[in-house]
Amino acid sequence: MQQRRPSRLSILVLAAVVLATVQAFAAGPILLANGTLTGSSAGYYTDLSGLQGTMENGVSKTLLGGMGSGLAWAWGNTFIAVPDRGPNAVSYDSLIDDTVTYIPRFHTVSMDLELNQHSGSAPTLPFTLTPTLDKTTLLYSADPLNYGTGDGLGVGPGAPTENRPNTFYFSGRSDNFDPNTTSADTKDARFDLESVRVSSNGRSLYMSDEYGPYVYEFDRMTGQRLRTFTLPDHMFVANKYPTGAAEISGNTSGRTANKGMEGLAITPNGRTLVGMLQAATIQDAALGGKAKKLLRFVTIDVASGLTTHEYAYLLTTGSGVSDIVALNDHEFLVDERDGSGLGNGDSAVVKQAFKIDITNAVDVTNMNGTDAASNAVPKTLFLDLVAVLNANGITSDKIPAKLEGFALAGDVVYNGTTYHTLWVANDNDFLQDYGNQQNSNPNQFFVFGFTNDDLGGSKYVPQVPSVARP
Repeated sequence: MQQRRPSRLSILVLAAVVLATVQAFAAGPILLANGTLTGSSAGYYTDLSGLQGTMENGVSKTLLGGMGSGLAWAWGNTFIAVPDRGPNAVSYDSLIDDTVTYIPRFHTVSMDLELNQHSGSAPTLPFTLTPTLDKTTLLYSADPLNYGTGDGLGVGPGAPTENRPNTFYFSGRSDNFDPNTTSADTKDARFDLESVRVSSNGRSLYMSDEYGPYVYEFDRMTGQRLRTFTLPDHMFVANKYPTGAAEISGNTSGRTANKGMEGLAITPNGRTLVGMLQAATIQDAALGGKAKKLLRFVTIDVASGLTTHEYAYLLTTGSGVSDIVALNDHEFLVDERDGSGLGNGDSAVVKQAFKIDITNAVDVTNMNGTDAASNAVPKTLFLDLVAVLNANGITSDKIPAKLEGFALAGDVVYNGTTYHTLWVANDNDFLQDYGNQQNSNPNQFFVFGFTNDDLGGSKYVPQVPSVARP
């Protein structure tokens, strides 16, 4: 049967009569759909960037992968999916952490949800999800950026060959920086994209990064960087190195390498961004105790570009946080996880969404890690992804290790019940088939449904566009 593309996900999907073999309902969020994206009109695992040739490690510049590093709803059935710094999960050059001159990009994806017509004895999910890649956009600066020379690292210069006047592309390569400045230098070309959100007018994308850490605004149509948001000084490192291990050992404060600004949320009114580190800062971790599990997160005023508050989040059993999304202007869902599962050669254990509230949160900007940890925001478990996926026949060894991208989107109606939707995507490190087809690790998207009752008194307020979008 030919798929019908809905014009808007926010328009309720009317459910038809379903048979008794449908997934049984239980209290708490349920799994509505699961889809994969393995190619585009340009070919199998090929994006739509139009780039030519290969990178230093021999990988195609158009390899489609890692799409779940960040995920954002752009209204209707449109989503923005982003990979991180590129295909560096295979051995290439350890002196630069196996990174290459991959140009950071974002993908515009249509997500088509269609109600399943259940038949036979085999249970199926309520909806079929069909993702389609519509566009790939490269990220660049109109002003010159700092690139590495490659001297002493066994590689050539780090500037992408695609650069041209007034178009200087960002790059995932870890040595693309000025060694004489701190990691706050926004002229550094290295960019490790981790999360993305859409502005209320639909014209801009806000993106967070691990290298700086940075939070940038980009033009959605062109991919040009428009501005940089100001983050606290104590999140930056004084000394930069081409390897993460050297950056950690060579600094006494600042974000931990490869665990910078991992999560990014936007409040429903579009006025505030919330950025969260993936792990404790170097200075907090050094204190030991609860401070080792302390993740600092900030609120940023979009209009001024300035940080307004800094709060504390304490890990429960996960090794870090990968994303954060806004339920309303003061409550958020936090993606806490381990590194186990499909792609890591073992079984997933911790993939959880916690609900936090900053209504009465204490500002910890000037507190050390021990004191900040004592003032962490309250949290409650909202969704155990492993448990729900297991209940739907997805064994723990088939649950992606890096479920990193969270997005809240429009409602659907199924079997007479209205569900808000939480979309979750995986970062597969560009390793689509790391052994054989049985162990394939494609770009996946999971859609979970939750009701008002599941929120325990909280209210979900979706982000609403302010004007017509492009």
